[in-house]
Order: sequence, then C-alpha cells, then structure tokens
Amino acid sequence: MLNITTFLDANSKRLDKNVLYNPTTSNKYNSGEILSIVSEIGRKLKGLGINKCDRVLIYLNNSEEYLFSLFAIWRIGAIAIPANRIFTASELEYIISDSKAKLMITDNDAKDIIDIDTYIPEDIVSFKNCEVLPAENTDWDDLCQLQYTSGTTGKPKGAMLTHGNYFTAIHNECDVLTLKQDDVYLGIYPMAHVGLSWSIAALRAAAYYILMEQFNIEEYLNLCKNEKVTVLTGMPPVIHSLTTMDKREELKTVREIVSGGGPLHKKIWKDFHQTYGIPIINAYGLSETIVIGTGTVIRPEDYREADRFESVGHPVCFSEVKIVDEDDSSMILENYKQGEIALRGPAVAKGYWGNEEKTKATFLEDGWFLTGDIGYLDEDNRLFITDRKKDMIVMSGWKIYPTEVEEVLIKYPEVKEIAIFSINDCHRGEIPVAAVVWENENDSEGLLVYARENLSRYKVPREIYDLDELPRVNGWKLLRRELRKMFKD
Repeated sequence: MLNITTFLDANSKRLDKNVLYNPTTSNKYNSGEILSIVSEIGRKLKGLGINKCDRVLIYLNNSEEYLFSLFAIWRIGAIAIPANRIFTASELEYIISDSKAKLMITDNDAKDIIDIDTYIPEDIVSFKNCEVLPAENTDWDDLCQLQYTSGTTGKPKGAMLTHGNYFTAIHNECDVLTLKQDDVYLGIYPMAHVGLSWSIAALRAAAYYILMEQFNIEEYLNLCKNEKVTVLTGMPPVIHSLTTMDKREELKTVREIVSGGGPLHKKIWKDFHQTYGIPIINAYGLSETIVIGTGTVIRPEDYREADRFESVGHPVCFSEVKIVDEDDSSMILENYKQGEIALRGPAVAKGYWGNEEKTKATFLEDGWFLTGDIGYLDEDNRLFITDRKKDMIVMSGWKIYPTEVEEVLIKYPEVKEIAIFSINDCHRGEIPVAAVVWENENDSEGLLVYARENLSRYKVPREIYDLDELPRVNGWKLLRRELRKMFKD
C-alpha cells in the first residue's frame, strides 16, 4: 500500500509542533490536527457518494481549505482535479466534461458558477479533534490527480499523476532543499499548480510551512523577517523585484530560495547572488513530472564551481535527462547540440487522461517523456534551456498557449487574422501580445474588452500590433519567431 497522505499519520504520532501557519486567518496547525481535519473532510466526501477513483474538482482560492481538501481526496483514494480560481466557466466546463468529475469543492461565492454538485468546506477549524479516517488502500500506480495543462491545439490535457509520482516528488524536494524540522518555509505558489508539491514536502519534513494566500511583496518581506524564514519560494519576477531593493536585513535568515515557473535571466540571477549571497535553487520540471519529481536542479554547491547563472543543473535523484533530435527522438545529441529535452524517472505521469494519441507521442514506451522544451547539456552534463519546441508563453509562471487564445479572439467580428506571441519582459520573463489583421478599421479597445470577458486575465494580450498580413511559410504556416523578431524592441 502507498497512500501519500500517510506521512501525516507518521508525523502526528512522533511530533507535537505546529507545521502550518496561515497569516491571513492566524490559524496554526500541528500534524495531528491536519490529519483530523483531512479525515473529517474525507468522511463528508464519502457521505456525498465519492468513492475510490471518482474525480473531484477543487475550485478555491489559496487557503487551508484548498490544501486540506486535496489531502482528503487523496486520503479516500479519489482523484483530485486542481482548478485555478481565475478559470472562467467555459474553461471549467471543458475540464469537468473531459474528466467526468462528480463533485466540485468550492465556496459560496462560486457554487453557482457551473452545473455540478458542490461541497463547501466550512468551519474546518472545528474538525481539529475529529477521529482519524484510515487511508484508502492505494498503490504506487493508482491515480491521485489529474493536472490539466493546455496544448497547442487549445484543448487542455489531463496529466495522470499517481501516488507513486507524488511520493517521488516529495522525496526529491525534501532532498534538494535539505528540509529539516527546524526549517521555516514560506510558500507562495498557487495551490492549483504542481508547485504546491514544495509545500507538501515541507509538511512531510515537519518544517514550519507559512501559507501565503495572495502574494504581496511587503507582507512577503515582513514574514521573512518576523518568522525567520530559512527556505523561501520565489519566481523570476519576485527575484527581479528583490534586486531593485536592498532587503538584506529582511532576508538575513534565508539560506536558499527556489526559482521556477519560467526562465530566470542571467543578469537578474547574478545581481541577486551578488546582493544577497543566497543560493538560488533553479529547478526545471513540468506538470507531467511534478516539478522536480523527475527533473533537474542547480544546487548551492554549484555556485562554488562556476559562474553559470543560466543552468537548471543536473538530474535529481532517480531522474535521467538527455537531448534528442526534434524530429527523431531515437537520435541522442552530443553536448552543446540543441534539441528536445527528454526526461525519465518515477515521477513521470502515466499519460494524458483519455488521450491515447497524445500519450503515445509524448510518453515513449521506454519511459522517456518528451518535454517539448529545447536545450542542451554542457561538458559537465548540466542542462540549459534555450527555447520551446511549441510556442507556449510563460509569464510569471503562468503558461499561456497562443492557439487557445487565438481561438477565442478570432471570434471577435472585426478580427480577420490574429497571432498571439511573446515579447520579453524584464519583470515577468515574457508577456503575451497580439498581431492583428483587421477586417476594416482598428478596434483594439473593443478587442481587449472582449478578451477580458472571455479569457482568464493572465491570457489577455498586453499589446496589440496592426499588420497588413501575418508572416507565414508558403502562405499557411504562421511564423511566430518572425513576429518576435519584428517586435522585440
């Protein structure tokens, strides 16, 4: 048996210390209290007819309720579907239909957004002393989560993650961060993202996890100082912000900071290192690998060897990496030759839910997973990421798929043709913009209003450029790279 929530049982029996603190609610919890709350939510889900292997969607803001609901779904052997609270009704409808979700966990503000049975986890603090619910008998390969991630077709794909995948991810993250019971970990990643696994690793190690419901730089710095944070999570925009200020006093207890969710520009990384002297754990992984469950990372010891502020390092425990030809994955490329990054290890998802064709094309029979990212290995076999095989845009960790956005905006009456692409942004890494060929006159303002009404806000183009025609190969294949070159300045 392997049920990933059983680390709570072990920790509750041997430790009596607070392991979770939410500054927004001022609530603190030890492992036993978390286990009790998770058990009671699990019982309520079972009372609503949720059984092993049923799919349950979580549609909440970052909160204790989100975390405990996730654990409760895993506890009873059901399958969690994390959904970001900024998803629109149409985005939710597709995921619910594709997954055949049976229930949605949400709150009063959102319970009527879509036609599906709902459960609202209210008054969870009163569950602190409830009887423990035994963990469902689940195995390594039993699904615990469908992590939906869009593709270039615009249709989200559900990566099938297992209890074994999460076991590996949590092990590797504890190892990479050398997490201990006396560590204080500040987590800022959205709970609908697999980046939450870093926080789960902190709980597994019985460190003190501070949960930020919503990122605010001032609160972030105050918590670092007042709570004496030792392990800090960040993203390229956060790290960039820190380089524009001198907050060495606030960060003096921090021994490492995690960066992920997008490329960290060399200049920003180096400036941060020179200002603060805090090693950046620059990690590489995907939803399909639960971040570094199977992936790579650059660790503090690498800083003693070379000034390499672009690498995402070496494979973590149990992981393998290689570079293959973009058109022939059986061809392994030499060091410094750019090609598609392939990963193999026990945290690689089982495939895509209900999508056998895409699974076969991406998850190879010998266990290798084709990431769609382009990079190379140096002479020390450190991985460097240089581009993306697909045209995905990563803005502050948010993944934006141009075709998905185009399929929405092309419906606007005044748009004849449209192309979504990225331009560099020092703070966010990159931002989405649009090149438009209009039917008649420019109607940029109307298009932006339409975009805000029909897309999650992070997908809305930040700029709109007029063109007489879009650059294409032989009149049909869109050249996004040409657009990036045209508007790079």
